[in-house]
Amino acid sequence: MADGAYDVIVVGARCAGSPLAMLMARRGYRTLLVDRATFPSDTVSTHVIHPPGADALRRWGLLDQVTATGCPPVGRYSFDFGPLSLAGAPGSAQSPFAYAPRRLLLDKILVDAAAAAGAEVREGFTVEEVLVSDGRVTGIRGHDPGGTPVVERASVVVGADGRNSMVAKTVQPAQYEDRPPLTAGYYSYWSNLPTDTFEAYSRPGRGWAVCPTNDGLTLVIGGWPHAELAEHRNDIEATLMAAFELSPAFAERIRDAKREERLVGASVPNYFRTPFGPGWALVGDAGYCRDFITAQGITDAFLDAEGCARALDSALAGAAPFDEALAGYQAARDARAMPVYQMTLQIASLQPPDEQMIQLVSAMAGHQESMDEFARLNSGVTSPPDFFAPENMGRIFGRAAS
Repeated sequence: MADGAYDVIVVGARCAGSPLAMLMARRGYRTLLVDRATFPSDTVSTHVIHPPGADALRRWGLLDQVTATGCPPVGRYSFDFGPLSLAGAPGSAQSPFAYAPRRLLLDKILVDAAAAAGAEVREGFTVEEVLVSDGRVTGIRGHDPGGTPVVERASVVVGADGRNSMVAKTVQPAQYEDRPPLTAGYYSYWSNLPTDTFEAYSRPGRGWAVCPTNDGLTLVIGGWPHAELAEHRNDIEATLMAAFELSPAFAERIRDAKREERLVGASVPNYFRTPFGPGWALVGDAGYCRDFITAQGITDAFLDAEGCARALDSALAGAAPFDEALAGYQAARDARAMPVYQMTLQIASLQPPDEQMIQLVSAMAGHQESMDEFARLNSGVTSPPDFFAPENMGRIFGRAAS
């Protein structure tokens, strides 16, 4: 391993970078965390932390801080397919709730936790270059908020800087299972739209979701095929409201509500990247990104940070060679995330359900145990291979027949 002023430099201090820096600092490593933003600050996000992500916050001792913001717990997911609806509990006994905090609040909690763990945090720091020597990443060059040039060295530089990661652009990792953007999505916050449920609505060519967030507001996010992006760019709100009319009951609810902030949105590519190489690693969206429609981004970032921290600890402590430890991180990441990724791509196609899906939803409707299982599939508590295993399908259809 190369020597440097730091063991680890983490570039990017949001939902992947701050937890990684926190976990490395808690293990005693000299850790520098940098971000061009200052905190609190907002960022485009689906907001939802599914129960596995909330469980990570609990492990880190941070869940109480998130709930103290007044962000309500969500213990029910509903799925409205038009002719049929399902509703179930998304969590486990250990982690029963989801949360959808404002990123202004969540990211500040995470950054402060990294600093409290002993990481050096530099906000408003712009990385201009990732330094490479003899094919190995060795550090970063940038400037502080006052414009003073800074060079820092580390044994490992981690890109936690999102899908446009400068670290990734420098090292050019292999990309695989990649797909172009599938949906365009926009969201804002409404008052007078009460709910205690993560509500998902699916219609051919349209999808939207609803979840309570801070300050008595409700997040509403909607999307349509990326191919229609240009067609609707100048009438986003009208397009959303037209989609909501596909559920007359929801349309009536939102007509009585008030949008409190501007609409913001994004359209993202889908990819996996090899997340390590000589002197570098990638975590969060820098390492893999998926359509927002399943709202897995924050939860993925948390679990990815834990996996990367374990691998880096093993490598830096000399318990395993760097390549071996990080290859294990990649393998575990892909085994966990790939099935959900493939499910996300299918959902993001916004195609009408096929006959098999119609039969499955029909079999689950009205059977609480089956609907709970479906909620846990969508929350990430249950993996797609386990849910769709023949023996589980047999149980679901058996309940329907009994």
